Amino acid sequence: MSGIILGLSRYVLCFFSALYAFHCFLGFGSEGEKERRGVSLLQAFFLILIHVISFTVLYFRTGDTEALYYCALQEVMIIAYMVLMRFLYPESSRILVNNMLFFLSVGLVMLFRLSPEDHNKQFIVAVIALVISLPLPALINRIKEHWKYTYGFGLSGMILIFFVLVVGNVTRGSRLSISIAGVSFQSSEFAKILFILFLAGILSDDCFFGDSRKDHEMRQINTGVSALFAFTYVLIMVLSKDLGGAAIFFVIYVMMLYAALKNIMVPGVSLCLGAAGLAVSYKLFPHVRNRFLAWRRPFSYIEGQGYQITQSLFAIGTGGWFGMGLTEGSPDKIPIVSRDFMFSAIAEELGCIFAVCFILVCISTFLTFINTAISDNNPYYRLLSLGISVCYGFQVFLNIGGVTKFIPLTGVTLPLTSYGGSSCLSMAVMFAIIQSIIVSQE
Repeated sequence: MSGIILGLSRYVLCFFSALYAFHCFLGFGSEGEKERRGVSLLQAFFLILIHVISFTVLYFRTGDTEALYYCALQEVMIIAYMVLMRFLYPESSRILVNNMLFFLSVGLVMLFRLSPEDHNKQFIVAVIALVISLPLPALINRIKEHWKYTYGFGLSGMILIFFVLVVGNVTRGSRLSISIAGVSFQSSEFAKILFILFLAGILSDDCFFGDSRKDHEMRQINTGVSALFAFTYVLIMVLSKDLGGAAIFFVIYVMMLYAALKNIMVPGVSLCLGAAGLAVSYKLFPHVRNRFLAWRRPFSYIEGQGYQITQSLFAIGTGGWFGMGLTEGSPDKIPIVSRDFMFSAIAEELGCIFAVCFILVCISTFLTFINTAISDNNPYYRLLSLGISVCYGFQVFLNIGGVTKFIPLTGVTLPLTSYGGSSCLSMAVMFAIIQSIIVSQE
């Protein structure tokens, strides 16, 4: 019986994931509130089906009744969050709500399959993240003149990552986290938000829109200060040997500065500086050299540096179009699979069709963020939306690009899907900030 259910579930899950991804883009072309509501309701229906079917398969394959127990609890969480968001913020983006829950639910399904202990911890964090994100749009919109706290945001984020540099825990050669009262968290995840808030404030100053001599001078000062802060952030991350995090901070700054100055020299010069930084990092840090070697010739180092990436490629290739089926693959052969290689596990057991649909949902989320930035007339909110868009999109690119050997591995998590409480909480806050901007536009 379980074999029949598993065999059918492979095709059913791919089918519903395709429908879900299709409706993500259908929502962009919907005209009128009634039509958009219908699209979002269908999305929610497909999301619930994917989640319930996945946990049902896990129950039949493992015989673990906790699969049904957690499935019920998570359905309550999903439906409650949808209802509360629609009740509290009728103008909010329902597609963003659905996508956020889609990433969380897929991550929880895969974590239950890979490591029930990690799943239980992540489920608690997911609930906390959703509870925190609920009041945030209202609270953010109550705070007027956010730009008054610009330097407070910038200095706070800098202190957070500097604290990790000084007393942080070393993980795989990098200082990534700190532990307080037995709880470990990555402060850089929250520093990203503070960094974006800082840049949005300093780069949306009135001097960027004036033509007077005083405006020109102030624009140069603000640009110089923002560059100093960005350099300090990136330097601290490099000294912590967290090069994936350093790359995210660098790209966020470049894109937000380019949006503020509208000068093509900004990305051009930044590309040269980034290339120089990579060359220096390659010379200075052995673990960076190892990752480049593993990226260039993974099968030549299959027993050493290339083991992770080769196992990832084997997993993706083994899955085929429709996947091996939940519990039928061997994603646990990939070291740190639940943190860095969740996409590979999804591709192996749920299939490449599901994985491609997952990427399409990521793209639709990114486009919604960008659309928010484009449609807002307030320069501060426009830059804030852009910064969050770049942070989210680049993090997805680094993770999926790394596990598919498109770029070297960076150790960056897949937003809202990989195991990691700090990443989950910070990304939920970013989604809430975007929702607050959308609500304020209405």
